[in-house]
Amino acid sequence: MKIDVKDRHGLTMIDTGNQVSVPAKDKATYRVAMASTGRLDEIARCEVNPRATADR
Repeated sequence: MKIDVKDRHGLTMIDTGNQVSVPAKDKATYRVAMASTGRLDEIARCEVNPRATADR
């Protein structure tokens, strides 16, 4: 999965991602450590890449 954290101007503050295993037709929670950025009050939204690749 890939996550982009954007400010109110639409600029990417942080882009992060990791491989996450999710069973078919299920969901998973992925936590991202944001406190270390020191800019929590500037976050306006997070965008998650909606594409997933099937692993067989």
